[in-house]
Amino acid sequence: MRVSILGAGGWGTTLALILRAGGHRTTIWGHRAEHLDEIRRTGLNQPYLPGIPIPADISLNADLQSVVSDAEIVVVAVPSKAIRELGESLKRYRGVIVSVTKGIEFNTGLTMTEVVHELAPHAGLAALSGPTLALEVAKLMPSAIVAASAEIEIAQMVQQLFNRAHFRVYTSTDIRGVELGGALKNVIAIGAGIGDGLGFGDNSKAALLTRAIVEIRRLGVACGAQAETFSGLSGLGDLTVTAFSKLSRNRGFGERLGKGESIESIVASTPTVAEGYPNSRSAHQLALRHGVEAPVIAAVHAVLYEGKGVREGIRDLMMRELKAE
Repeated sequence: MRVSILGAGGWGTTLALILRAGGHRTTIWGHRAEHLDEIRRTGLNQPYLPGIPIPADISLNADLQSVVSDAEIVVVAVPSKAIRELGESLKRYRGVIVSVTKGIEFNTGLTMTEVVHELAPHAGLAALSGPTLALEVAKLMPSAIVAASAEIEIAQMVQQLFNRAHFRVYTSTDIRGVELGGALKNVIAIGAGIGDGLGFGDNSKAALLTRAIVEIRRLGVACGAQAETFSGLSGLGDLTVTAFSKLSRNRGFGERLGKGESIESIVASTPTVAEGYPNSRSAHQLALRHGVEAPVIAAVHAVLYEGKGVREGIRDLMMRELKAE
């Protein structure tokens, strides 16, 4: 099949490698032509995917409209804040669009496929999400992920498209739950990283993640998702890897905060902003909108956007009114 990937970061490039291995004609679109030129010249996508060769038969193209119009499948792998910038190129598209972007739009509370549906009302939609760090997948380490769509035939098609010996793909029809799990876990991972930066141990992180998955599930169900989705790969699985891995941008963002760095300096020094930073605003607002108690999300939001110190935020979280589990 002809597949175009919108986004030349680490995950988009990794998915291009997977598709190429399956014999599909793959094109990567990037918004910076000079970045694509560097990939052509060096055969590498630094710093997003260090040390991984990019074969020359993966096409690189900075012309968004031509990349979309030529594709049977479009994979959206741009940051959440850039999704709407794709609007003009997608509005007439009638193929299948697979979103691998994890986020919740602040103003609307929409997930990424819901935003894409507004941009491309004639396209079939799917989300691909799970505990899949790009560098590990690119190194062919065994990984598993979920292809979700409200239409099971689309989910199964995406499953067949991406499944490989090292990359196992499951299906789900709970696309909202799969997307919310992927977006909300990034917020929690920042909190986990703050604990790492402060030198906390395994007890602290285990307590945080156990309570966090409860509120993720509670919020997800209030938004119409299925409770069991959050016990799977796109929920608990993705939360675990993002909160523990040294490769996780969100955990690393939080760790630097815990060590005393300012948000401004962290953002300025990273090529890609950790999605949990903007999405903590969206998650907090979503919880308020639905009247859902989400103390961990609220604590991370208070540190990132309300000027609360990290130790004060942790103390307030620990000293909440006592209750049954």
